[in-house]
Formats: sequence, C-alpha cells, structure tokens
Amino acid sequence: MAAIRQTEGRAKFGPYETWYRISGDLSSSKKPLFILHGGPGAAHNYVDAYKLIALQGRAVIHYDQLGCGNSTLLPDKGKGFWTPQLFVDELENLVDHLGQRKAFHVLGQSWGGMLAAEYGVRNPKGVKSLTIANSPASMALWTSEAMRQRSEMPKDIQDTLNKYEALGDYANEEYQKATMWVYERHVCRVVPFPPEVTATFEQVARNPTVYHTMNGPNEFFVVGTLKNWNIIPELHKINVPTLIISGRHDEATPACVQPFKDNIKGSRWEIFEHSSHMPHVEEQEKCMKTVGDFLDANDK
Repeated sequence: MAAIRQTEGRAKFGPYETWYRISGDLSSSKKPLFILHGGPGAAHNYVDAYKLIALQGRAVIHYDQLGCGNSTLLPDKGKGFWTPQLFVDELENLVDHLGQRKAFHVLGQSWGGMLAAEYGVRNPKGVKSLTIANSPASMALWTSEAMRQRSEMPKDIQDTLNKYEALGDYANEEYQKATMWVYERHVCRVVPFPPEVTATFEQVARNPTVYHTMNGPNEFFVVGTLKNWNIIPELHKINVPTLIISGRHDEATPACVQPFKDNIKGSRWEIFEHSSHMPHVEEQEKCMKTVGDFLDANDK
C-alpha cells in the first residue's frame, strides 16, 4: 500500500485544545472529509481505517473530541458540561481552524453519527455531504433494540449481565467476559480485535469521564445523559446528500437506523452483510469504496 502523508496539530478551542491529524493533502481539488469518532469519548483510534480514503486523493481529518485521546482531558467536569452542543461547537471550531469552511464532508460513526446528525440539522455552512455510520436515531430505539438482542442471547450470558448490572458491579470479571461475548458479535466480529480497536477500549478505560457520563458503563446499558436523546423530529432539516451505513449484525439495528432513511430526503442506506458495528474494519475494502464513491459523487 502506498504511504499516506500525515501531519498532526492542535486547535485552540476556548481554554482547551483539540488534537487532529490530516491524512493526505488539504490542497487537493477533492473536498476534505472530517471523521467524527464514537463513544462518546472513544477517541479516533478504532476509526483509523478511514484514512485509507486519502489514497483516493482526498484529505481525511481525524480528531479526538474534547475529553479523550490526545485532546484536553477534563475528568472533573460534570454532566452539564458534556452536551451535544459542545461537540458541535468543537467541530465548527476545527473546520475554521483548518480553513475549510468553503466546502467539506462529514462522516460520523456510532456516537459520531449522532453528532453528525446534530450538526446536519443546524445546516452549517460548507457541508457538502453527511455519512452517518452505525448510529441510532434515538437512544430509546437503541436501548429497546439492545434489550431485544439480549433476549436472544444464551441464558447464561443474560443471567450474568442482569446479575451484575443489578449489583452495579460492572468491573466484575464475569460481567466483563459476558460483555466481551456481546462485543465480539455485535460490535466487531474481527476476533481478536485489531490493534486500533483494542487501543480504543484501552483509551476509554484510561479516560472514562465522557463515556460514563454521556453513555454509561458499556454499549448496551445506557444510563448517561444521552439516555433520552432523540434527533428524529429534526432530521427533515438535513438538506445535503446523506449516506447511511450499518452492519447486518450491528448493535445499531435496522430499527435504530430506519428513521434516518425515512426522514432525510434523498438519503441512501447501505447495509454491510458481513459486519456488525464496524464495517470499516470488518468489510474494509468495500466500506472504503462505498464511502469514497459517495464523496466523489457529491464534491461539486
């Protein structure tokens, strides 16, 4: 594979800093792609593969959202600080810092897709397209579908999850093993996990503030501030071409994703048959081509 030119930097965001990395050349005639990672608080590592789109002649910008990874860590900030608007403002700041306000694309994965939708309904200047990857349109759908998926799991897995959630003992080894059983089927089906995916889990363990505050202890037990999040009533406001991505075995099930397709005019939905929550890892070549072709079609 050809080498990808990369540069790193830090953007001032009020009293804080946002770390970013550019893969490829910002002076390309193709418009740059900003990658919004999930979590919240999972950092850029596990979506690193999207840098491969730079091989198609397009700059790809990864960044760590505030509170995780290489950006400013704020472990003492309370619930009121960590809001979707904070992360919308951070993205706007980064776009302007890099001088890309004229035209750019946005791809968000998982929580990043939720953030991309929050961004899109505000009709920000310069956005050429949105890609919403592996994301729910509401957390009520996410949690109800998580419970449905759990009801279909082996009884011993269900019993272990229920037991330790009732006790609030999320660090228990048995609970962690049961959680990993779920992750290997509905989060990433490439087992053992690739290094970049493992790096993200390790990063969340080191810097859990944002994830625990906004989401909860894990992917399927949501008790954080996003518990009642719902973008469905606003989706009709998105007025740019939108690609929706999900995996056949995704924790973001078709029921979670359907409202995006129903409410974003002209949107296109691609389901990756051999993937769960990370088609960019599980069906990497097809995912990069799907996204790259969509971006090429919507540069002008």
